Amino acid sequence: MKAHQRKLEIKNGCVDLSHGSGGRAMSQLISGLFHEAFGNEWLACGNDQSAFDVGAGRMVMTTDGYVVSPLFFPGGNIGSLAVHGTVNDIAMAGARPLYLSASFIIEEGFRFSDLKMIADSMGEAARAAGVYIITGDTKVVERGKADGLFISTAGIGVVPAGLDLSAGNARVGDRVLISGTLGDHGVAIMSKRQNLAFETEIVSDSASLHDFVASMLAAGGEGIRLMRDPTRGGLAATLNEIAQQSGLGFQLQEAAIPVKPGVAAACELLGLDPLYVANKGKLAAIVAPEVAAAVLAAMRMHPLGRDAAEIGEAVADDHHFVQMATSFGGGRIVDWLSGEQLPRIC
Repeated sequence: MKAHQRKLEIKNGCVDLSHGSGGRAMSQLISGLFHEAFGNEWLACGNDQSAFDVGAGRMVMTTDGYVVSPLFFPGGNIGSLAVHGTVNDIAMAGARPLYLSASFIIEEGFRFSDLKMIADSMGEAARAAGVYIITGDTKVVERGKADGLFISTAGIGVVPAGLDLSAGNARVGDRVLISGTLGDHGVAIMSKRQNLAFETEIVSDSASLHDFVASMLAAGGEGIRLMRDPTRGGLAATLNEIAQQSGLGFQLQEAAIPVKPGVAAACELLGLDPLYVANKGKLAAIVAPEVAAAVLAAMRMHPLGRDAAEIGEAVADDHHFVQMATSFGGGRIVDWLSGEQLPRIC
C-alpha cells in the first residue's frame, strides 16, 4: 500500500531540516515543487543524473553560483537570474545552450511561497530560452547558515564546428561594441537593497542572450573575434581581462557609452562608476573593423540590442591598459581592480 503524502503547504509553510534529509519530506519537496516548475522527460525519470543526446559540434560547459541579495528585485529574482547567467556564459562561446543542472542550498525557515516563485521563474526562463533543467540537488542548512537561498548551476551547449571566439583572436584596430545601457542590473539590486526610490523604477536587464548572439554571428561571421558578458566588475573588469589575455589595450570614448539617466543619477548618489557595475543582459563584442557596421546594425534590430553602440577600439599597448578618452580631450585609466570593493551583485 502506497503511503499517503500530503501536499506542500505552499501559502503558509516553510522549509525545515527534514526537507533536506533524503526522506519522504525531501521527496515531497522535489516532486511537489521543483518537478512541477521544471517538468520534463529527464526529470520524470527520477535518476540522480540525466543522459542526453547532442548534435554535431564541440561541447561547451560552464558552472556558476548565485548568492544575490535581495533574492527578489525589479525585473527578476535569483531563479531567473541563475538561468539567464548560465545560458549567457554558454552563448558567449557562440554556442546553443541545451541543458542545465541546478543545486539549491536552502536555509531552514525559508518560505515555500517564495521558493515556489523562484522555481517557477526558473522554469519560465528556461522554457523561454529553449533549455531544460534536467538534474539537480537540494540541501537544507540550519538557520543562520545561509542567506535564505543559494543556487549553483551548470550548463551544457554545442558550438558549431569551426567557430572559435577567443581573446587571442583580437587584433589592433578591432572595434568594441556594447549591446546596450550599462549598470541596469547592479543599480536595480542596490536600489532595492538600500530602499532607494527614483522617479522611474530601475529594472534589471537580466535576459538570455543566445538568440541575440546568433543574429550577430549571422551578420559578422568570422569577423567577430570574441564576446563577453560584463557581469561582476562590469565593463571595466571585462575589458581589462580581455586586454590581459589578448596582449592589447583598449581606447574607449566615454561619450559613446550608453547609460540610462536614472542609472547615472543613482551611481552618482551611491558613489559608483557605471563601468564597474554588474550587468546580466548585456554583452561586449570585439569585432573586425570591416564587419563592425553590419554587426552593429544587426544588434540594433534585435529587441535586446536597441541601444547598442560602438564605444572604442583595440590598440597596441605593452601595458594592456583600458583608457577612457573624455569629451575634454583628457582621459583616465579604467582599472578593474578599483571595482573589488563593490557589494555582492551576482
